[in-house]
Formats: sequence, structure tokens, C-alpha cells
Amino acid sequence: MIEETNVKLVTSIPGPKSKAIIEERKKYVANGVSVSTEIAISEAKGALIKDVDGNVFLDFAAAIGVQNVGHCDDEIVKAIKEQTEKYIHPGYNVVTYESYGALAKKLTEITAGNYEKKVMLANSGAEAVENAIKIARTYTKKTGILSATGSFHGRTNMTMSITSKYVPYKKGFGPFVPDTYKFDYPYSYRAPSGMSEDEYADECINKLKTMLKTTISPDMIACLIVEPLQGEGGFVVPTAKYMQELQKICNENNILFIVDEIQAGFARTGKMFAHEHYGIEPDIITLSKSIAAGLPLSAVVAKKEIMDSACVGGIGGTYCGSPLGCVAALKVIEKIEKEDLCEKSLKLGEYITGRLNNMKEKYDVIGEVRGLGSMIGVELVKDRRTKEPAADIVKIIINKYYKKGVILLNAGLFGNVIRFLPPLVMTQEQVKYGMDTLEEAFKECI
Repeated sequence: MIEETNVKLVTSIPGPKSKAIIEERKKYVANGVSVSTEIAISEAKGALIKDVDGNVFLDFAAAIGVQNVGHCDDEIVKAIKEQTEKYIHPGYNVVTYESYGALAKKLTEITAGNYEKKVMLANSGAEAVENAIKIARTYTKKTGILSATGSFHGRTNMTMSITSKYVPYKKGFGPFVPDTYKFDYPYSYRAPSGMSEDEYADECINKLKTMLKTTISPDMIACLIVEPLQGEGGFVVPTAKYMQELQKICNENNILFIVDEIQAGFARTGKMFAHEHYGIEPDIITLSKSIAAGLPLSAVVAKKEIMDSACVGGIGGTYCGSPLGCVAALKVIEKIEKEDLCEKSLKLGEYITGRLNNMKEKYDVIGEVRGLGSMIGVELVKDRRTKEPAADIVKIIINKYYKKGVILLNAGLFGNVIRFLPPLVMTQEQVKYGMDTLEEAFKECI
């Protein structure tokens, strides 16, 4: 049990025990499985991680947005333990268990849209996206897929095909799935010179409309999939009007509108789901990451008639909807609602954003601070006028940061965005330490 309430470093980073485990990793684990730090964990609680050498770190990565409710919440751990004593996995394709249905019901209740919905559960975000596309194709009897520039949807063959970033997600893995097309997502910070955010969003929408009349036809396209706030793409936030126009285009052209909430969902942005910021109602929603506090689980939520278009046995899988994941997910949602983690996310994000904007006034390397709730990105540039990406500085800062006891990750098409995904239970003392330490890192690097 972690007894510390904040960062505590007792060895150099990495410590000797971590070094030994990392060396073993290098010997036996595939090089393609990346890692951001040289920390070997022994336990985690709330917003803290303790390594095998006894060092305690503050976690601003949250397993890339998985631990919104914090590491090893007592009630969630209890629910998982109780479930393991009953049954671990009899297979939902063999027998029915109550928690799968209870979670499906809850997801239909907390997602937008005043219409009947149904749910299928899977294991990962990529699986959720794959199944959403399968369902869209069988419902529309069309095959084409539209996805956004800057998007990330997974590493399977289909999901990497609709992901925008080539290195590392596509490099060497072709050929890719055919009948996939890219539309423009408004990266406002890098809009053409002199163009406002709204003007740029309008231009992106107009390009999509033109593409549907020239390069492709609506009768080819089964679905359009979009993140409500891009994650790997650099925490890029679209305008509400842009998202509404996307839905309008889909509605007018018999194209299913899929919103990928895998990283942005479950109170991360200050609402249960990020698309609630925009006043839209997707036909299909994909969910994962923080849904089950770290147990492998994902979901597809769709209008009833869309979901039921898939033939019996056409969707699902051996481990889909694990009982352990289901009971954990029900507790996650209960905790978000009971402890008002959406409001906590907003307050946590306001503090982080305020501190970052204050740093922006001091350090010209900070080009833009952006995000929703506590999903925040800081884009670093070598020159604010040219906006040349400063990926090298991001690497230096993140490396210095974790050696001072705070874990951060990068993002962005150019690798020049520092991303903040703190557990929403992070205390004021902890977040202040994290931001104070970040400012120290900027002072040392700039």
C-alpha cells in the first residue's frame, strides 16, 4: 500500500531494480512494444505510482487516459475481487450473466440521444472501432469509410488504415484496407495565415462537401468516424459548429456518424462524454480506456435498428464483455456520478490550464495551450511566428520531468505536444507539485 501522499524519490531515476527489469524487458519483449519511461512499477494508488526501488511518482499519463477514476480505487477493487470468487469468464456467447446486461443498460442511459439503443461489448478500443465499422457496413449496405486527418483509432489492420499518423502506426505494415478516405479536421493553431478558427472550420467542411461530389460519392460511404477531441493527433479541439456540420452531412447523405470517445470519454473533458460539448447525437459511439479502470473492456453503443442489423454471431468474441470488466465498469460509472468527477475534471483542468497559460507568458517555446476539462495539450514550437515544431524540447522536458518524479507523455502529428491526462482524483497538493515541477523543467531547458 502506498502510504505517501505525493512524490518521493529515494534513488536516482531509474533505480537499480528498475534498471534490471528494463534490461530483461529489452532481452525478451519485442522492440515494437514501446515504453515512455524506465520505471518498473510495484504498485499504484489514486494519482501515484511506486516503483520497485521505492520511488513514488505523480502520474499525469493515467495509462494514456485509462485511470480517470484513479489507480486501484477501493470500491472497484472490491467489486473485482468479489466477482473473481463467483466466476471469472464463462463466455457471454455461451451463457448469460447479469453484469453484461446491466452495463449495456447503463450505457444506453448515459449516452446522448432520446431513442432506443443497444450495446455490444469487446476488449479494446480498436475492437470497438472495428465492430462499429462492421455494423455500419451491414446496416447501410455500403463499404466506404471516412476518417479525419490527425486521427488515431487503433493498431489493427482496419484501424491503422483509418488512422492518420504513418510513423509509427503504419510504417512497414501495408497494404492497408481499401475504400478508406480522409477528410480535413480543423487544426486551428495551424490554420492558413489570416484565417479565423470559424473560417478554417468552414473551409474544412466545404472541402468535405466537394469531395463527396467529386472524388467519392455518398452512395459509396457507410460511415464517417471522428474523435470529438483528437488524442494522439495533439489534443486538437474542433468547434461545435464543425461537429454539427459533420453530423448534418452524414444525415443528409445516409452516412452513419460514428464518434470515437475512447480517450475523451468518462468525465475526462468535464462531461461524461466529450461530444456532449457540441450538441450532437451520434448514430454510433465507441468507448474504451477508462470504462473499466484498467481491465480490458470496450463498447459500441448504437441506435437499436443499426445495432440489430448485424447477423446473429456476426459480432462478439471469446473474451468480449468479461464479467470482471463489467462489474468494474459499473463501479466506474457509479463513482463518476456519485463523486461528480465531471465537475472535478473541470476544476482540475482550469488549474492546469491557468498555470500553463501563465508559463506561456514567460516561455516563447509554448505556442498554444488547448483542451477540454482535464484533457489538455501544450504545443511547443521553436518560433511562435513560423510555428516550427519543437519535438526535441518536448522529449527533453518529459525526460527531466519523470526524473523529478512526474510522468508525462507527448502527442501530436509532429511529436511536439505535451499531453495532460491526470487521474481526476488528483489532489490540489499533487497537481500543484506537478505544475511547479514542470515550470522548473522549463526554466532548466529554455
